[in-house]
Amino acid sequence: MKLTDAAIRKAKPGDKPMRMADGGGLYLLLRPDGARWWRFDYRRPVTGARNTLSFGTYPDIGLADARSRHAAARKLLATDIDPGEQRKADNAAAVERAANTFGNAVDAWLAFRSRAWDSKTAKQARSYVEKDMRPKFGNRPIDAITAPELGKLVAGIEARGAFDVAKKTRQWLKAIFSFARANGWTQNDPARDLAVIAAVGPAKQNFAHLTPDELPGFLRALDAYTGSQLVKACAMLALWTANRPGVTRTLRWAELDLDAALWTIERHRPGMKRGYYHVTPLPTQAVALLRDLHKLTGTFEHVFIGRNDPTLPMSDGAVNRMLHLMGYKGRQTTHGFRHLVSTALNEQGYEPDWVERQLAHGDPDKIRATYNKAMYLEPRRKMMQAWADHIDAIRTGANVVPIKRKSA
Repeated sequence: MKLTDAAIRKAKPGDKPMRMADGGGLYLLLRPDGARWWRFDYRRPVTGARNTLSFGTYPDIGLADARSRHAAARKLLATDIDPGEQRKADNAAAVERAANTFGNAVDAWLAFRSRAWDSKTAKQARSYVEKDMRPKFGNRPIDAITAPELGKLVAGIEARGAFDVAKKTRQWLKAIFSFARANGWTQNDPARDLAVIAAVGPAKQNFAHLTPDELPGFLRALDAYTGSQLVKACAMLALWTANRPGVTRTLRWAELDLDAALWTIERHRPGMKRGYYHVTPLPTQAVALLRDLHKLTGTFEHVFIGRNDPTLPMSDGAVNRMLHLMGYKGRQTTHGFRHLVSTALNEQGYEPDWVERQLAHGDPDKIRATYNKAMYLEPRRKMMQAWADHIDAIRTGANVVPIKRKSA
């Protein structure tokens, strides 16, 4: 007869283990200590050897649950699969999944991606991981992480006003899970739809910068500045070239060919956005200034050396501090020089492609004329020389006539 819950509850343990059969090899083993274990005796496929499978203890595993597990085991046997071996395989897979933690996946992803990233991007990615992702999910099995959990994490970042960080976090979470899936560590994809719930941040504000009409007053104030002449020279080079502040203040002598009036920034150079390759033509004024600076800092790696340690480049706040002292706080920033130069050159009618290339916008390997790495070099050389001459005319108080585009 089939077992009933009432019969199981009434059964009393004896001096020896007692079997209470339910049929089909399923039985409840009642031990002398009162423990009740569900067991299933069966013969292994192929070999026919006898084996016993445990389904847990009563009442934690009730009668209905025990019968369900028994039915599942018999179904496997019907297809010549040993339920005992299948359980071992399932347990091993569960252990492996538990070992595939989010933290381990992140470490592997960072190691792999850092081969292609510049040091700044790698440092930024790691800082985001360590601040926001790892504390929440580092020890969690990557299979167990859900989309709502990731959404809550990103929403928390947005709540503190860090919308750019939230955007990067969404991108990198998606990349981490893609990397984990490609390696077979999970089939989970909880980061897929994060962009759908992204909060809209405040409109971006450009770096503070003057208009071209305000340039004469600024140049007079710069000429009158009596502080560090090295910082002053760094600001002038930024005005003459429109290069990014990070690469300007860390300019290396090895990057300069003053005879050819060229500044070459190799791919993956720290401070260069996305590690682009870039060639900058230097106007004669910049070449003259750099030759003078070589007498001062030419024995060091960097042109603009640190105030306290000449083996390091100038600090990233040095030029902005000078601008504050000059009275231009909130009106002009180091990065704002790029906006100022771009506005002036576009207003003066230069080809937009020349201006964009001077600003190193876009990867030169992915846009037209990719085999000419010094793209638009000669027209840019003429454009930037005219711009430097224009600045000189303003500084000397000459009758300034707006420069016009010159033919290439």
